Amino acid sequence: MFSNHHLDRRDFFANLATGLHGIALGGLLARDLCADTPTYTPNHTDLRPRRPHFQPRAKAVIQLFMNGGPSQMDLLDPKPELTKRDGERPPARIAGDIATPDAAGNLFKSPFKFAPRGECGMEISDALPYLHQHADDICLIRSMHANKFIHGDALFLIHGGAPVPGRPSLGAWTVYGLGCETENLPAYVVLDDPLGLPVNGAQSWHNGWLPPVFQGTRVRAQGTPILHLDPPEHLPEDVRRAERRLLAALDEKHRAKRPLRPNLDARIANYEMAARMQLAASKAFDLDQETAETHQMYGLDGPRETASYGRRCLIARRLVERGVRYIQLYIERHIWDHHGNLKNGLEACAKKTDQPVAALLSDLKQRGLLDETLVIWNGEFGRLPVAQGKGSQAGRDHGPSGFSLWMAGGGVKAGYVHGATDELGHRAVQDPVSVHDFHATVLHLLGLDYHSLVYTQPSGRRDRLTDEHRVRIVKEIFA
Repeated sequence: MFSNHHLDRRDFFANLATGLHGIALGGLLARDLCADTPTYTPNHTDLRPRRPHFQPRAKAVIQLFMNGGPSQMDLLDPKPELTKRDGERPPARIAGDIATPDAAGNLFKSPFKFAPRGECGMEISDALPYLHQHADDICLIRSMHANKFIHGDALFLIHGGAPVPGRPSLGAWTVYGLGCETENLPAYVVLDDPLGLPVNGAQSWHNGWLPPVFQGTRVRAQGTPILHLDPPEHLPEDVRRAERRLLAALDEKHRAKRPLRPNLDARIANYEMAARMQLAASKAFDLDQETAETHQMYGLDGPRETASYGRRCLIARRLVERGVRYIQLYIERHIWDHHGNLKNGLEACAKKTDQPVAALLSDLKQRGLLDETLVIWNGEFGRLPVAQGKGSQAGRDHGPSGFSLWMAGGGVKAGYVHGATDELGHRAVQDPVSVHDFHATVLHLLGLDYHSLVYTQPSGRRDRLTDEHRVRIVKEIFA
């Protein structure tokens, strides 16, 4: 098979490439950077399961991230005063939050109606008719706040804790702290949208300074989820097993000469996981195993608006069942960014996501998974209560000073509303929750103490997701 000349490790991979299609996963190999960069920190660098700091309320997270900034006063935060004062000039405090005040319009009432939903009476807009069914299941925070008006900065903040690139995401910190319950699938899976990534791309699920094994593994939602996953049909199973044994021996020999290099360890671990995923991932992503009723519930039938997002939601449930720790679902770039045509734009977003999200909650609940799975629905900020543009084409500008998100399952109260914005929906005024409070609270639900979850840099610097910010765990939302 090989010539007699000296064969180093790189030559081996090159010559054996045709027999390693199942191992050369593009998403996993994206982590294959700087493999020879040494580090001398004592921090763990693998995905073996670890004990939480205390008893967790949730074992896994499904984060439904709504790129662009959903409008709180049109979806989840009714403001009768805004309706009453529609068309008036906005107070100076609102104009001061607009990047171009001269372009700011008048106060702009919501084109949607709100009504109490469920036994709890939670008010939700008629733009989200499927979520109405789950008012008694969700915990709604109406008092989120931040200070970044630009998408890129706000995305870095909501995912990594600071408005700068290169930091570990919340998902990366989670698997750093807890590891993974499955050896055959990634601990942190990202289900992106084929129509576009967030404005900061893969930085939303980056490992930052944590070892690269903790970066999110991007999985395609259309076509083959992971490219080159299936092993070559012309190679018998015993030949593939022999290849894997030989690779393992070469890897260990190579690693023994290069100790304390987590990037190299991550590369080897990813190759090994790729081989195990040949069976596990094929089953996890095979939605043909689901019933026709399940397909209908998630909206997968035909060329419907719900099919793409519904597929991702159903895959998320299947991954949770198999022990994946953190799953993020993204939607098309800027889809919730309605600077104009607000009503039609929000309705289009809801048509794509509302039914699949409700189906996910129903499915997790009926399978007994919701209690141990924390579902999060959020964007990077909200919108302002003033019009941008005129007439039926008016929209809203970015509004980080007050916005909404909801959670479900995973130890949070059901049918509960926390906090409030002012009478116009502009600024969080009652029980405000910062992005750092949110991060610390999610970690706490997973059994992790935000202050103790530390990565020590070679320089001796001790880094945390929340850094040194004043942080409050929002215990009022705990069940």
